[in-house]
Amino acid sequence: MSPLRKTALTAGLLYLLTFVSIPILGLYATVLDPESVVGPGSETGVAWGGVLEMVVALACIGTAVVLYPVVKRQNEALALGFVGVRVLEAATIIGGIVLMMSLVTVRQAGPDPEAQATGEALIALHDWTFLTGQGFLPAVNALLLGPLLYQSRLVPRVLPVLGFVGAFLLTVTFVATMFGFWAQVSPASALLTMPIALWELSLGIWLVVRGFRPSPITGGLAADPSPGSGVPLHSGQSR
Repeated sequence: MSPLRKTALTAGLLYLLTFVSIPILGLYATVLDPESVVGPGSETGVAWGGVLEMVVALACIGTAVVLYPVVKRQNEALALGFVGVRVLEAATIIGGIVLMMSLVTVRQAGPDPEAQATGEALIALHDWTFLTGQGFLPAVNALLLGPLLYQSRLVPRVLPVLGFVGAFLLTVTFVATMFGFWAQVSPASALLTMPIALWELSLGIWLVVRGFRPSPITGGLAADPSPGSGVPLHSGQSR
């Protein structure tokens, strides 16, 4: 397997790994209910949700770091921006974990008016952190990575086009939620969020199954230059 194929495979697996976050909404459901902030409930589920979110955060950073050496050959500024925003997205995820575990601590305080008020404030902070992080930054990521993949033709162009559409729709639901047109968890929000999720899922599957398509920007990366590999070096290179 060539280094370029390994890069595509690793990036694809990391993209697919970000989907371990799917059960998190159910794991957090009871704790994020303002009416049961100090009531009984399972705290183990919240801890597992935090573990899954940490995996997602690290996988987010991994996708950008792994793809950077390849896509920077198309446009280094956009590639660097993709890394930066991906790290920022991971930071918001980690911030959300801290808020959720703080809610667990508040629950352990037992019924108390001050604990109730503190818990409701933490829930609000978590909701807004989630909205501005995982509810918006994936759109920015798609607008940074999409042009790199579209112009270089490393993947079929339909994939970054799906990312562009998903970015637009995710921005629409972000703005609509910000201004109170619908709730953060609502049928409209779920519908408009699906295309951006489909973009990342499709990209992950393609990179795992097919890898990068031949492209001028990968000329020096396609061969394994290690001695004895049996793979010829790129033209212009010598042993």
